[in-house]
Amino acid sequence: MPRSLRILVALLALAAAAPAWAAEPVPIKVPPLVVERIPFDIEIQSEEYAHVPYALMIVGDDEAVFTHRGIIPSTVRNVRVPNGGSFEIVLTTAGQTWEQPFRSLPGWLTLLPPLFAILVALLFRQVHVALFAGIWLGAFVVKDYQPLTGFFYVIDHYVIDALAGASGWDHSSILVFTLMLGGLVGVVVANGGASGIVKSVSRLATTPVRGQIAAWLMGIFIFFDDYTNTLIVGNTMRPLTDRLRISREKLSYIVDSTAAPVAAIAVVTSWVGFQISLLKDAFESVGMLDRNPLATFVASIPYAYYPILTLLFVALVAALGRDFGPMLHAERRARSGGGVLRPGATPLSNIDTDIRSSVQVPERWFNAVVPVLVVVVGTVFGLVATGRTALAAQGGEATGVFEALRAGNSFVALLWSSLAGCVVAILLTLAQRILTLTQTINAWAAGVKAMTPAIVILVLAWAIGAVCDDLHTADYLVSRVSGVLAPETLPAIVFLVAAAVSFSTGTSWGTMTILTPLCIPLVVQITHLHEIVGPGAEGILLASVAAILSGAVFGDHCSPISDTTIMSSMASTSDHIDHVRTQLPYAVTVAAIGLAAGYLPTALGLPPLLTLLLGGGVVFAVVRGFGRRVEPAA
Repeated sequence: MPRSLRILVALLALAAAAPAWAAEPVPIKVPPLVVERIPFDIEIQSEEYAHVPYALMIVGDDEAVFTHRGIIPSTVRNVRVPNGGSFEIVLTTAGQTWEQPFRSLPGWLTLLPPLFAILVALLFRQVHVALFAGIWLGAFVVKDYQPLTGFFYVIDHYVIDALAGASGWDHSSILVFTLMLGGLVGVVVANGGASGIVKSVSRLATTPVRGQIAAWLMGIFIFFDDYTNTLIVGNTMRPLTDRLRISREKLSYIVDSTAAPVAAIAVVTSWVGFQISLLKDAFESVGMLDRNPLATFVASIPYAYYPILTLLFVALVAALGRDFGPMLHAERRARSGGGVLRPGATPLSNIDTDIRSSVQVPERWFNAVVPVLVVVVGTVFGLVATGRTALAAQGGEATGVFEALRAGNSFVALLWSSLAGCVVAILLTLAQRILTLTQTINAWAAGVKAMTPAIVILVLAWAIGAVCDDLHTADYLVSRVSGVLAPETLPAIVFLVAAAVSFSTGTSWGTMTILTPLCIPLVVQITHLHEIVGPGAEGILLASVAAILSGAVFGDHCSPISDTTIMSSMASTSDHIDHVRTQLPYAVTVAAIGLAAGYLPTALGLPPLLTLLLGGGVVFAVVRGFGRRVEPAA
């Protein structure tokens, strides 16, 4: 440290004069990585030095860039450094000095890992390699640009943390649920249940249009959880859509575009408790203690333009039999006999080729429907049961099913229901003597095995999400627009920011977690600053709440590193990059309509129901005008 700075430290030490205590390390908690001009916190805690004055200074490039005085313990908030590089915190108290180094990154560098992964995935159609490359690039930055250390950090930190870190239990639950549902599918394929569904439904869904509408209706029916929706609809409808020569790209689009949108806006879903808890905390942070977060969420639903218009868009594409862009080419290929998969495509799962019954089995639809219904009903039952248990543990009482659903543990419910579904499928197979016990268990194991490629991708997707957390990617994106917000444009800008964060990080829930506590106080502050009160302020608040949700779902749909997008490809046995490439134009189209016909007119004072009708009309015009009919199957 230069002599001039040491003199300054000494002077600060005098200002923080106190009796000389025995030398004892003082914990200085600071993120190892920060981003230039993005605020962060420094925690100073020590029982030994409690209530002792301190002086703190941040040094970079031989000059002090920040100074602060306080009393231990203390949290120094909204600290910023002006540029990227290496910095050092110098803490002086009771005649002692401690130094803690940390690094600051240029803002643009935080975007490189996710964007690099997305670029590689789209260019080379190798999502495993793309995700690993993005994680490695992030680890390279985190580990101070050491390529070999960063390479091994991918596996010994990020991959392991995805399974054993703070979110490890939730992630492991999703993996086990996915494997169990794969096993269930393996059994119902081998015992003839899947082909029985195709045989029964094909009597009604006799055309590609009816087949797509049937898939859409099933996606609407299983509204309470997006993971359950994705895996059940994709696996159940795939044999039927294959028979009708509907491309796997179209099936995965229908699955992906009904799962999260309907789960995000239906009142009784696994999303609602999470969303309400975020709103509750955000309202408390700005002193709005009397505001009901559930009522606010319900009132904001008409402003959720992207989920609502996406559900309408899927229905119109299916009913009118019209497509455009890459999806049109995929549908024409499938319908003309070129295959439901693109030649050379690499499906995420290979359940169709791995599971084949070695004996002639009866095609009975209920052997598949009953286990699937057990999963569906079991998930709802599990949500209610875990919710009532949670409320009882908190000293409360569930006065109704909805309160229990809101407090329920969706991951536990999914585990219970998938296990019950597997047991029922196995028992049905054995009771009818369709397969022997050995054949049944082998079919279950084959279904589990078929999910392995997708499981690897899910783990890598979570790992790159952790990279984005370490690099503060979302914080940087939010900060870039925080200074250009006007009250009337708040919902539109919040939607765009949420989309950018969700696309870059691949998680809609993570996006809502980041943006809700930031945007709600921002909306309240800006409307108050501009003296907007009454219905005007209420409309901006509700539209902004819905814009966070809508942008998060939209970005998640577009991102090839999103877990739900990956699961849609997996359940539909589609090539993942083909799914992203064909879905992207549709998602962007709906988002543009939601922005132009929804959030912008709302800013001018139009009521949400009117803008929804306007957006719906534009959706119909786009599908009808730009869509081209796909030749019917021969």
